[in-house]
Amino acid sequence: MKKSRHLTLTDLVLITILLLMCLFFAYRIKVGLNYNWAWGSIFQFIFRFDDETGKWVSGLLMTGFYTTIRLTFWGTIFATIFGVLMGIAKTGKILFFRWLATTYVETMRNLPPLVIIFIVYFFIGDQLLSPIGIDDWAETLSPKTQDLLSTFFARPGFITAFLSAMITLAIFEGAYITEIVRAGIESISRGQSEASHALGMTWYHQMRYIILPQTFQRIMPPMAGQFISLIKDSSIVSVISIQELCFQGVEIMTSTLHTIEIWTVVTLMYLALTMPCSFLVEQIETRMRRSLR
Repeated sequence: MKKSRHLTLTDLVLITILLLMCLFFAYRIKVGLNYNWAWGSIFQFIFRFDDETGKWVSGLLMTGFYTTIRLTFWGTIFATIFGVLMGIAKTGKILFFRWLATTYVETMRNLPPLVIIFIVYFFIGDQLLSPIGIDDWAETLSPKTQDLLSTFFARPGFITAFLSAMITLAIFEGAYITEIVRAGIESISRGQSEASHALGMTWYHQMRYIILPQTFQRIMPPMAGQFISLIKDSSIVSVISIQELCFQGVEIMTSTLHTIEIWTVVTLMYLALTMPCSFLVEQIETRMRRSLR
């Protein structure tokens, strides 16, 4: 039965109460804190007009917004790779790989993200990535190649820090994806594995053609929810001066003291990323429920 989406009297009353509460908070901020609103000066941090080029360019908040998108995109890809491989290892027959996957999951799930990012940044970033000279190599590229590199990763000089942040997000979120994949694999009836083995299929072919296709179909909703979590968790990399959305918000707030306006805009920009993903997750879950009927 299809649910009605019409607003009821209760909905209207609750919306009215919510609006009145917002107006009350705005009044208390203005009177109680003696706060001077400065919404007119906020737009320049989103988009600004460049007199030299005569074009509208991204402000600091939009620059951070784009960096957050790039971190989320690459973090999602590598977290999925880590999670799928470790999830398969954790359900495999080789004891060493099971121990390795279990150690990885338990370590990542029981450490704060802040500790993980410092470990990755100061050990992997400084000791492994910096000696390679990635930033120095990027400086030698042509301007067009540097622009392309900035579009998909980061500007020359910030690539090492960006990769450290990306690896941190991938490792941390990959631990949770590992458990999602493990649960999905174990949800498949053992009889299917036994039947495919009886037909002469190897373990590789069982996973490729029988187990994993069904697993991915079942874990899609929780995986999508984990990707939304990755968007929010990307703000933690601001502590290593990655110029993502949260970092830019702190910098602008410190220089302008427009605390409420800046964080209101930052909140809306995060919602602009997460709300469509939440709607997509809802649609996926709805379709999967229909397919299981």
